[in-house]
Amino acid sequence: MDAALIALVVVALVFVLVVVKAVTIVPQAQAKVVERLGRYSRTLSPGLSLLVPFIDRVRATVDLREQVVSFPPQPVITADNLQVGIDTVVYFQVTDPRLAVYGIANYITGMEQLTTTTLRNVVGGLNLEQSLTGRDGINSQLREVLDGTTGPWGLRVARVEIKAIEPPPSIRDSMEKQLRADRDKRAIILTAEGQRQAAITSAEGQKAAAILSAEGEKQAAILQAEAERQSRILRAEGERAALFLQAQGQAKSIETVFQAIHDGRPDQGLLAYQYLQTLPQIAQGDANKMWIVPSEFSRALEGLGRLGGADGERSFLDVPAPGDGAAPARPIDTSGWFESQLPPAAEQPEAKIELRSIADDDPALPTPPPLPQIAAEVQHQNGNPAPA
Repeated sequence: MDAALIALVVVALVFVLVVVKAVTIVPQAQAKVVERLGRYSRTLSPGLSLLVPFIDRVRATVDLREQVVSFPPQPVITADNLQVGIDTVVYFQVTDPRLAVYGIANYITGMEQLTTTTLRNVVGGLNLEQSLTGRDGINSQLREVLDGTTGPWGLRVARVEIKAIEPPPSIRDSMEKQLRADRDKRAIILTAEGQRQAAITSAEGQKAAAILSAEGEKQAAILQAEAERQSRILRAEGERAALFLQAQGQAKSIETVFQAIHDGRPDQGLLAYQYLQTLPQIAQGDANKMWIVPSEFSRALEGLGRLGGADGERSFLDVPAPGDGAAPARPIDTSGWFESQLPPAAEQPEAKIELRSIADDDPALPTPPPLPQIAAEVQHQNGNPAPA
């Protein structure tokens, strides 16, 4: 009885072991390489799979997701004999688990060594400045070489990035000094350029101000000259009008005196008397040392004697009675003596003169009519003949 129970337990254990060996579960994004009696049999996809117990075995489990591997800094010598340390990052994915297991012993180590050798080959043909500024070209060359080399390993290289390039400390110090000098140079250039632009702008402003000032002075001089010209024209017109009025008054005075003399009908005695009254004025003066009596003086005395009633003639002091045949005296008309014969000020040509600049293209100012023409027009308006 005990032997049967032990045998049953052994059979149960063997059955459980067989089931465990025969059933396997593959997780998602993974693959398992199965060998049968030491040879490659098949690759199990994600899910539940059955194996032949004690004949099939799982050689390796491969991750099918894209992986990222960062390699430590690798010493690389540039074309100008400078040693720099370059860190690289590789993005790859296993596309064939069979090749990844049987094509290379360790694809991570192989990829690292391949990246180092390719990086030294690429950077060795570049100087330090090209290495620092040409990362995109280095990344493209590394990806092309790695993707073409790792294809037989069942790998696909997606991207290769240079994480850091570390030059030696002395080179970094020199680069910092060069960068500082370059920045100082650019600052000095920008300062000088700003000062230049400021000087140019200031000069342009001063030039514009000088031009505007000169234009203002020019316009002021033109206006002042125009005003002086207009003032002189107006003063000349006023003097001309005053002379015309004075000449008109003198003409009126002469006309009145002449008319009064004709109305009084003077005789020879009166003329002789006036001649005697004029003689003292002729002899008057400090420069007259000697005075000669003219030959007409005796005749003037004879006429004066006859005026005084000599030889029984009538004296000029006697007033003729009415009806003695004397012509009646004509009254003197003084109604227009104190009236101006010029047109009103608003109608004169001087009032129509406008102040404008000489630089304008307006026609010249109208020339006033001459004085004889104005006198003739005034006399024509008054109905009197123009004076000689």
